[in-house]
Amino acid sequence: MNGDPVAMTETRTDALISSADAHSAHNYHPLPVVVATAEGAWMTDVEGRRYLDMLAGYSALNFGHGNRRLIDAAKAQLERVTLTSRAFHHDRFAEFCTRLAALCGMEMVLPMNTGAEAVETAVKTARKWGYKVKGVPDGRARIVVASDNFHGRTTTIVSFSTDPEARADFGPYTPGFEIVPYGDLEALGRAVTDETVAVLLEPIQGEAGVLVPPPGYLAGVRELTRERNVLFIADEIQSGLGRTGKTFACEHEEVVPDMYILGKALGGGVVPVSAVVSSAEVLGVFRPGEHGSTFGGNPLACAVALEVIAMLETGEYQQKATELGDHLHRELGLLVGGGAVREVRGRGLWAGVDIDPSYGTGREISEKLMDRGVLVKDTHGSTIRIAPPLVISKEDLDWGLDQLRAVLA
Repeated sequence: MNGDPVAMTETRTDALISSADAHSAHNYHPLPVVVATAEGAWMTDVEGRRYLDMLAGYSALNFGHGNRRLIDAAKAQLERVTLTSRAFHHDRFAEFCTRLAALCGMEMVLPMNTGAEAVETAVKTARKWGYKVKGVPDGRARIVVASDNFHGRTTTIVSFSTDPEARADFGPYTPGFEIVPYGDLEALGRAVTDETVAVLLEPIQGEAGVLVPPPGYLAGVRELTRERNVLFIADEIQSGLGRTGKTFACEHEEVVPDMYILGKALGGGVVPVSAVVSSAEVLGVFRPGEHGSTFGGNPLACAVALEVIAMLETGEYQQKATELGDHLHRELGLLVGGGAVREVRGRGLWAGVDIDPSYGTGREISEKLMDRGVLVKDTHGSTIRIAPPLVISKEDLDWGLDQLRAVLA
């Protein structure tokens, strides 16, 4: 009858989100969707609704969900051996290190698991290199970083973050870092001293909103660091392994750093794999017992990463990211100046879209896109990031862009 209370049935989505809220720490604020299965560029939730994934796990899923080559590589290795620890050799390790070093044009690999672990490893490497090779007095090593960076969330890494949300209430902070504006080569030059051991940068800043530095900046950093006997460390955890249309984002300026930090896509979205890749002079500073990881370089990780390397060696995915990326940026560029979109930045299949606040926050736009079957992620209030798997079809990409246009209309 009219006026009678309506019985509301709790959906499976509601129940699962409620349970997660009750029993997990609230260090994330996910969109209210609960994914159950996924394939390629598409995910399906527990209610059976499909969504186009336009985030790709922050580039961890460059090769799509359930990539057959990667799943088969993992399954085959699961039947053999998954972990030995580095207390023993295993038969996948040498090939993984050799082929990853070759892909990077480097000589040595130090494998870890997560991106933050790899950044911590790079910091330790640079400091030890500074003391043992450059001759910096013990305890005086300095590393120059950029404002608005995102390199992870460990206590050392947040010590050189300028994001209050990542940094506040986690002190005391680790010393030894100088922060300069991103893209400002003159400020970088002023910050480098005889005690500087490294410059650590993202070739494109992802969490900051897909910020691309001014033309010539990376080349200038390379020249400056070489002149001053300072390591140039490129954090390519998000930007590397095909995302920008090159194997590494540094290649857009024909720059080769002294060290790459890799992660995310290196594990194909199947297992966490990260690595620091550099020269024998730099990584050769370590001696047994000075650094390590129980799971770093494990057989399962190596098997999956070897398949990722093989896929990248063909250039197929880099080419697709270039072609579809050009199309993506042309279409997004048409939205600028129409009222809703203030600016679009990025490279390859990676874009940051600044929304006029009068149209909604980045979170609100993301929720409206979710309602239309597209999943993206906001950052810094009014920006949404678009980074679909590199396997996405042009038709699916266009459909996703149509949903964005509809939301912003």
